[in-house]
Amino acid sequence: MTSINTSSATSRIVNAGKVAAVIAATGAAIAACGDDGGSTSPSTTAAAATSAETGSAAAETTAAQGNSTSPYADGEYSATGTYNSPGGEQSIGVTVTLSNSVVTALTLDRSQTKGTSAEFQEKFAGGIDALVVGKSIDELDVSKVSGSSLTSGGFNNAIDQIKSEAQA
Repeated sequence: MTSINTSSATSRIVNAGKVAAVIAATGAAIAACGDDGGSTSPSTTAAAATSAETGSAAAETTAAQGNSTSPYADGEYSATGTYNSPGGEQSIGVTVTLSNSVVTALTLDRSQTKGTSAEFQEKFAGGIDALVVGKSIDELDVSKVSGSSLTSGGFNNAIDQIKSEAQA
């Protein structure tokens, strides 16, 4: 009769899950770096998408476990963050939908920005979803995204305002 050590098999499954999470996080970090030219390789985009899917799955697992101690009320929240650029003060509108402290949707309003700053905000908008959607709002601290480093300051400013407004 063959016996199977279920503890060992479970341990291997858990370790495989941890390895997959590390690989996904590494891909997201690489994708967040971008380059100053704003181009993104297909492999970087795929890594960011994988990371977003992993984060979304983790968020769904947390929600399924009944995490009712969320410090933030579910709902849609909007704020405008400001930052300084060489062209003067700029703003970016941020709207997020929260469910159990997890960002489930993100919309940016770039309508008030013109010129070079508008170009950088466009690059920022093209890479931000993979870094934000599916993540806890408390984990967000966005830096350079797709070659745009200043826009992240305005984004983080808006997220701080949203956190204050959404506290349950």
